[in-house]
Amino acid sequence: MTSVEESTDHTADSGPGGYAAARLRLLQEESRSGPSRRSALAGLTDEWLSALFTTAARETGVRGASLVAVGGYGRAELSPRSDLDLVLLHDGKAEPRALGALADRLWYPVWDLGLALDHSVRTPAEARKTAAEDLKVHLGLLDARSVAGDAGLLAGLRTSVLADWRNQAAKRLPQLHSLCRDRAERSGELRFLLEPDLKEARGGLRDITALRAVAASWLADAPREGLAQARRRLLDARDALHLVTGRATDRLSLQEQDQVAGRLGLLDADALLREVYEAARVVSYAGDVTWREVGRVLRARSARPRLRGLLGTRGAPAAARAPLADGVVESDGEAVLALAARPDRDPVLPIRFAAAAAQAGLPVSPHAVRRLAAQAKPLPVPWPAEAREQLVTLLGAGEPTVAVWEALEAEGLIGRLLPDWERVRCRPQRNPVHTWTVDRHLIETAVRASALTRRVGRPDLLLMAALLHDIGKGWPGDHSVAGETIARDVATRVGFDERDVAVLGTLVRHHLLLIDTATRRDLDDPATVRTVAEAVGSVGTLEILHALTEADALATGPAAWSAWRGSLVADLVARAAAVLRGTAPAAGEPEIPTAEQERLAVEALRTGEPVLALQARHEEDAVGVELVVAVPDQPGVLPAVAGVLALHRLTVRAADLRSTELPDRLGEVLVLRWRVAAEYGALPQVARLRTDLVRALDGSLNVPAKLADREAAYPRRRGVVPPPPRVTVVADVSSLATVLEVRAPDAVGLLHRIGRALESRGVRVRSAHVSTLGANAVDTLYVTTPEGKPLDAGEATALAGLVESALA
Repeated sequence: MTSVEESTDHTADSGPGGYAAARLRLLQEESRSGPSRRSALAGLTDEWLSALFTTAARETGVRGASLVAVGGYGRAELSPRSDLDLVLLHDGKAEPRALGALADRLWYPVWDLGLALDHSVRTPAEARKTAAEDLKVHLGLLDARSVAGDAGLLAGLRTSVLADWRNQAAKRLPQLHSLCRDRAERSGELRFLLEPDLKEARGGLRDITALRAVAASWLADAPREGLAQARRRLLDARDALHLVTGRATDRLSLQEQDQVAGRLGLLDADALLREVYEAARVVSYAGDVTWREVGRVLRARSARPRLRGLLGTRGAPAAARAPLADGVVESDGEAVLALAARPDRDPVLPIRFAAAAAQAGLPVSPHAVRRLAAQAKPLPVPWPAEAREQLVTLLGAGEPTVAVWEALEAEGLIGRLLPDWERVRCRPQRNPVHTWTVDRHLIETAVRASALTRRVGRPDLLLMAALLHDIGKGWPGDHSVAGETIARDVATRVGFDERDVAVLGTLVRHHLLLIDTATRRDLDDPATVRTVAEAVGSVGTLEILHALTEADALATGPAAWSAWRGSLVADLVARAAAVLRGTAPAAGEPEIPTAEQERLAVEALRTGEPVLALQARHEEDAVGVELVVAVPDQPGVLPAVAGVLALHRLTVRAADLRSTELPDRLGEVLVLRWRVAAEYGALPQVARLRTDLVRALDGSLNVPAKLADREAAYPRRRGVVPPPPRVTVVADVSSLATVLEVRAPDAVGLLHRIGRALESRGVRVRSAHVSTLGANAVDTLYVTTPEGKPLDAGEATALAGLVESALA
């Protein structure tokens, strides 16, 4: 309830109009926000409903009734568009008609104002029975609060409901945990979603309510550090979201994030997401610890009767403590500190503790982590060799590293060990290809890299590079450039020698080099491979960079890595390694076609028409199937093939076009390798694709008109407007052709429009390299004059402008 001073200006009469006006004035007060506004809104609503109840009870003659708030309203957590959860509790003595009239006089004014209402009419016995049958009802009654009427009815019910909850904890809490897991499966992890549901997602407001229910059982309690502040942040964000949208929504949509941030006095949407993610991280960690404790207690309870039967009156034996490392033991399924451990005298103990737990696949005791945070002596700089080795051991433990790292981070230990971590902690990534926030992505990359350590001579450098490769995000400018400086500082701090520091700097600076080059550049151009070799510097560093590239992509998301991309990167690595060893093939040596490509090319030359082969892959591959098209060299091949694929609703995930000269045969064939996926349904028949391609090449199929019809038939979809396409001339990467790079939103017929623009200027496409990441396409085209020469600077700039205009 609000204080007298707080409620004076907002007192509502019993009519809907008076309450609505007072409610509006309250919500428009800029000076009032957070808990104060929620409490005031709940108090104002209490006053209005209490007046309604008093009048209605008098007029209907109903006695022995109480109006009860449950759920969020019961906790006085009313956001601007929150539902009102109400129970009309009665002693069962009133006439049904009078009771119905009383309920109508309460519910209809709420509906008249357009407020959402969850309501029921029950006796205490009925409410208790319903709670026993319905877990959600039971949870709501745990927060029940009397608004008006006979408070004694609720007092008795609350006593019974709480007693039932505690007596049935062994049954109810596993059910509640199952509900939480199912909800997390549906709604995702709040701290990693670009459009999170503040209530339903894991780490959201529902989980906080669940933790309150666990505490009410007296079986276990959540870690309290930071939990109240996290709850307030999430509630404040939901309040602002309701005010911005005018709707009862809990989903923080992209288009509303800047306005919500402004309401909360934050700089921008990224600052808002970071605060929300930080709150969700606290809630998720508290949930992990709490549910683990609940499981431990329930297991102990179920074992106790059997132990008593076996041991008589002697009691249970002390829990076994198995040693894991110096100062670290396992006890009751957790890593804990040994009795003789002295954090104040052993600065390596925190990192040794974490490494031992992760290697053993054990959760860490929150009490042990808290003790380490409070008592641990700081590590000297540079770190001693043992500390560095223990950090590498932690990073190389695989999946268990994640939970251990998060436990240390929850108590502030990671920030002390690696001060630069603060900038990436809970930092959002706007690129939809990314699954995780920056900090979690770095840990996930280390997890992926741990499976690749057998491929490199220096697994320690691979794991450290995985941890640090995106450490520059959050700093101005290119994160790879900023990250190199930070990585060198961190590596020096951790105790690596000068040579290793230089290698780590190179790995961080060039962690995108292989994937970008392999998917966007012509690997047959000697300048491409030479540039990579010069940047990397040594075969050993190239070996680590190859593994880092794969780990980074696998940790990014399903669209970032595939067998197709892996083969391109492996090809580039092999060529660069040959250059570094001095065994590279002679400049300009043509690529040798595969047997399948040569067969298709021969057939294309023999018939003078396109030949197609569609091959499904059995390995797990996020980018669909491979389509190979061989066509005698002629104008218009790229727009024709791309247009036909679009007409058949095939989404292009990656593509490679190059001219192939067949040994000992006259003629040149264009071989196009596509990775495609059907938008929906089955893949089209190759014969139909070939027929339409023949017609597109001879002009009898008007591809642009057909695509225009398709585009007109597509419904317009609401959402964030993507940035406009950008086409740039990439200098100094090829001596054989002019290189254009196209960055644009992926759309129906995108490649077709690019191809038509190039054809209109009479340039020849020497090779093309296409990649699609999420909703974005990055296409690199090597073009020449009809005579096979690079374009001059003016022609190249004009061509880039033409392509950009065609895509706008």
